[in-house]
Amino acid sequence: MISKLKINTINYIVICIEEFAQRLNISRKDAFNFLEKFGGIKFLIDNYEIEHTLSLEDAIDDMITICKNNGGSLT
Repeated sequence: MISKLKINTINYIVICIEEFAQRLNISRKDAFNFLEKFGGIKFLIDNYEIEHTLSLEDAIDDMITICKNNGGSLT
């Protein structure tokens, strides 16, 4: 059985991927692949307890920063 925390974390990550894709005007698949490759998803998992208390805009900004720091270019 999956814990409530894991379910909430998964739901939050799905929402963040969707918002990231919308902000950058890319597909959800491309957003997922980018975030997975450059550490954005790992960041959300590792920092869920804090990140989910912030606005989605702040969370997206944080993911962009993390990905850039890991070599991800958004241009």
